[in-house]
Amino acid sequence: MSEWTKGFWAMIAVCVTWGLSPIFYRALAGVPTAEVLAHRTLWSLLLFLVVLGIQGRLGDLRAALTGRHWRRIGLAALTVSTNWGLFIWAVQSGHVVQSSLGYYIFPLAAVLAGVLLFGESLTRMQGLAVALAALAVALLTWGLGVAPWISLGLAGSFVLYGIAKKALPLGPVLSVAAEVALLAPLALAWLVPQALGLMPAPLAQPLAFGADLSVSLLLIASGAVTAVPLILFSYAARRVGMATLGLMFYLNPTLQFLCAVLLFGETFTGWHMAAFAMIWAALAIYSAAALWQSRRGLPLANG
Repeated sequence: MSEWTKGFWAMIAVCVTWGLSPIFYRALAGVPTAEVLAHRTLWSLLLFLVVLGIQGRLGDLRAALTGRHWRRIGLAALTVSTNWGLFIWAVQSGHVVQSSLGYYIFPLAAVLAGVLLFGESLTRMQGLAVALAALAVALLTWGLGVAPWISLGLAGSFVLYGIAKKALPLGPVLSVAAEVALLAPLALAWLVPQALGLMPAPLAQPLAFGADLSVSLLLIASGAVTAVPLILFSYAARRVGMATLGLMFYLNPTLQFLCAVLLFGETFTGWHMAAFAMIWAALAIYSAAALWQSRRGLPLANG
């Protein structure tokens, strides 16, 4: 099996894991979002420490946390935890259609951020794709009478995460390990007072971990659900071109969308159908432009 093929299948595994993750987090619907997020942080950190320890790179993690980039790592940690928390809440609250829309919007929002913040240029096709996506969001807002705030929040927080990581000279595994290491004290600051009954009344909640074996095992498994796809993504990124990775990424929101409609029975109105059709058309236009640029050896507008 060639290295490209190995990378391709690794990326398929990444997208399938991310795309089907609503099934996993729906199983934790009875657990407060904050507790799920805290356990996701702590157990993924443990797994990252094991992987980095096997690789003999714990010193690199220490250097990253004490070096001059720790503030940027901290900003990345806050934005990714916001994204994780919003996604978990969306799944638990029955808004997976919106979460899938958010991850469809993300690549186009990233292109727009590149233009506005970094002076990057757009081809006509890419500009058309961004405009069509914006029109789709406006149409959905008008049709439903409310903006798709969950979708915009997920796309926006992931764009901010990408901006925070743009200048970080760290690989994906090491950088995410550093991020969850910075988030771990916040996770413990939530869990420990809850466990000891010291949390103020408005925030006090009974912990699910330890009260039910199956729920406890799922919370432990959230570390692997978080860390393993990122490790596989790092493996795939070294073997598969970015244009291919970008196209394969759309498998993630597609599977989320199918989970929402086919498994969870979420409402999918005519307005949703029109907006999604416009988003899919925008992504087709953008992807065609990105492939054309890649084949000509031109830099992509968002990277």
